[in-house]
Amino acid sequence: MVPLALGADQIGQWVGQHLWPLFRIASFMMVIPFIGTQLVPMRVRLGLALLMTVLVVPLIGDVPRVDALSADAVVITLQQVLIGVGMGFALTALFQLFVVAGQMIAMQMGLGFASMNDPANGVTVPVLSQLYTVSITLLYLAMNGHLVAFEVFLESFRTLPIGLEGLGQAGVWQLAHRISWVFVSAMLLALPAVTAVLIVTISFGVMTRAAPQMNIFALGFPIALMFGLFAIWVLESNFAPHFQQYTEETFEFMRQLQGR
Repeated sequence: MVPLALGADQIGQWVGQHLWPLFRIASFMMVIPFIGTQLVPMRVRLGLALLMTVLVVPLIGDVPRVDALSADAVVITLQQVLIGVGMGFALTALFQLFVVAGQMIAMQMGLGFASMNDPANGVTVPVLSQLYTVSITLLYLAMNGHLVAFEVFLESFRTLPIGLEGLGQAGVWQLAHRISWVFVSAMLLALPAVTAVLIVTISFGVMTRAAPQMNIFALGFPIALMFGLFAIWVLESNFAPHFQQYTEETFEFMRQLQGR
């Protein structure tokens, strides 16, 4: 038998073809909601990333042949991490949208002091935001949103092949402007409940002006809280359509990042 001679080029090609997709997939898995939270151990996320890499590598074409210790190799690695983190951030913004909306509503109706620890992110959030987080997580899994997210992400290996060119300056600016979309969408989602509580507050201001002896703090707080809970109950009927709309916009934005 003739021994198989492997040169430095073949070894570099084989390592790059497996290592660079792993960087992109692992970066995506560490950022996305549900899987990238503290509820899922780091070893599980790394194992899923390795499994996806093994399945994806046969579908990827040849990667650039560069020296492993060259500047081009470092740039390609950073580009893969940026693509994975950028697309994961776009998906995380979808969940943070409802957290911000819950904080806006809770602060207006007087529930801002009622906070609890979020085990997924390790921070303290209002109870209403945690309720929204649990609701959208269940809807996300029930609608197979995680499968669609992986499908859109894996398309990036075809639209954004491994190389020196990644998201580019335009993609980075799109990610930066995505923060404004989060606040605008959260305001639109919380606007009905905030408006209802504002009307109640204005009404109590007029009543206080007409009857100064009335204790506004003893009456206004429970009534504003009651109207706020009623507004939240009314908004729950349209919660799923809003989530579906924002989810479709998120997946469309992830495709726009890929230049599609």
